[in-house]
Amino acid sequence: MIQDIPADPIPQETDSDSGLPIGPRVPDPSPARPPERVVLAGRYARLDPLHSTLHRDDLYAASTPPDRAARFRYLPDPAPDSPEAFDSWLARSVASPDPLFFAVTDRTTGRVEGRQALMRIAPSNRCIEIGHIYWGPRIAGTRVATEAMYLLAVYALETLGYRRFEWKCDALNAPSRRAALRFGFTYEGRFRRAVIVRGRNRDTAWFAMIDEEWPALKAAYEQWLAPGNFDDQCRQGTRLSQLTAKALASVPRSA
Repeated sequence: MIQDIPADPIPQETDSDSGLPIGPRVPDPSPARPPERVVLAGRYARLDPLHSTLHRDDLYAASTPPDRAARFRYLPDPAPDSPEAFDSWLARSVASPDPLFFAVTDRTTGRVEGRQALMRIAPSNRCIEIGHIYWGPRIAGTRVATEAMYLLAVYALETLGYRRFEWKCDALNAPSRRAALRFGFTYEGRFRRAVIVRGRNRDTAWFAMIDEEWPALKAAYEQWLAPGNFDDQCRQGTRLSQLTAKALASVPRSA
């Protein structure tokens, strides 16, 4: 007996020739634009194309805190154990077109505190992923990291015209799964035995947001990032997870 897979209604039409269900026609099937090495600036964060000299010292410092083994445990690359190892990773990452890396700068201090990338770039399918995320201890869980996420979403879904923005992580990485939901990504399932990372199996948890959800999610981000949502000690008023959950609930589901 074949079990059906429970899911939201799948957008569909009926094929006039065969009578079978088919996906609706995409109004504009033209490809999205490939991302470029541009600067993306917000109120709290700035994203710059990763640079081997401009960002090297700050990013190395941010990448080598005492608990770096835990912070890098689920990333494809291990925590740097020497300046030489870091420089080798940096050279490869600066040269890479996919993943395309950006340095994350805290605009208050002017220091680079992390990095993230656009990857699995598929302009013809208008699908793109945020990945290789490392937010150092000074910005993890802060407005800087959240705005860094927001800036890439705006760039991908609005400026470049992608329809689907993905987040994937090790299925055992509970903090990353929680972060994906907080940011408004929808869980789509677990890919078993998906990849081998550092000699170990990784089941991959898949999340995504799509273009029809983005206007409501964008409003949620902007409400959360507004200065009025924080007190003098930078403590939030309304939680982003509350706002993104409400935003997603407001989006009609296609049938």
